[in-house]
Amino acid sequence: MRSIRMALVGLVALMGSLLVTTPAQAAPVFKAPFACGQRWTYSHHSAEVRQALDFVRSDGGATSGAPVLASAAGTATRHYEANGAGNYIVIDHGGGWKTYYFHLNAFSVAGGAYVGQGQQIGTTGSTGNSSGAHIHYEQLLNGVGQRITINGSALTYPGSYGSYHLTSDNGCGTGRYWVDTFANATGYAQPNTADAQGVLNAGTNYVYCKVWGQEIRGANGTYNHWWLRTDLDVTYAGKNGRGAYVSAYYLSRWGNDEARDNGGAVIPNC
Repeated sequence: MRSIRMALVGLVALMGSLLVTTPAQAAPVFKAPFACGQRWTYSHHSAEVRQALDFVRSDGGATSGAPVLASAAGTATRHYEANGAGNYIVIDHGGGWKTYYFHLNAFSVAGGAYVGQGQQIGTTGSTGNSSGAHIHYEQLLNGVGQRITINGSALTYPGSYGSYHLTSDNGCGTGRYWVDTFANATGYAQPNTADAQGVLNAGTNYVYCKVWGQEIRGANGTYNHWWLRTDLDVTYAGKNGRGAYVSAYYLSRWGNDEARDNGGAVIPNC
């Protein structure tokens, strides 16, 4: 019996020596959690348990209501924590990697949905334990917070906003162009005001392309002939809010007869 036990011990030791540790799966190439062309500043609170960064806009656009985008593809789940993260989404990217997006004003995807990189998953808010609108963002590996890396480069962890800024390339080149609009805009079936379909809410929105059409002129003398094809936030009864046209007059940062996205790129013709 003793010889059998010794043999078993030897076999276990041999098997242990043959075990190979599986390396952690490489991280996805994470992108910024906000729209293409937008510039945000970020900071880190020393009290954070995990290596989170908080982002707010620094390009003149509104932080509250701005789209929050998936920084990599994966399966999204929705959560709520009244005294902490508020409305938040977790995206499971596989291989033990997850990203967290806290304090959302609203969700833009169903729980359990698969989302692509650059897809809108919510809007920026201040729900839960938050003193103002921002994106609280985390990258975790097997439940452990990691230093946040965007496009393969690790970010600095400043103690306050304004020292470092990040311009997003998330969602660029996907057929959608992100723009800021300064007021709610009526959308129409064609690039004219003949057939209203609904409303595009003020804020950061995506558009697909532009068409030359009826001039829209403001009381201050500004004008624009370009119309932007997009999907409306509100659709009137019996109308179609998909692929409607909104005047480029409502763009926040460009001049007469200009139609550019937030990064300055000219929106292509339809």
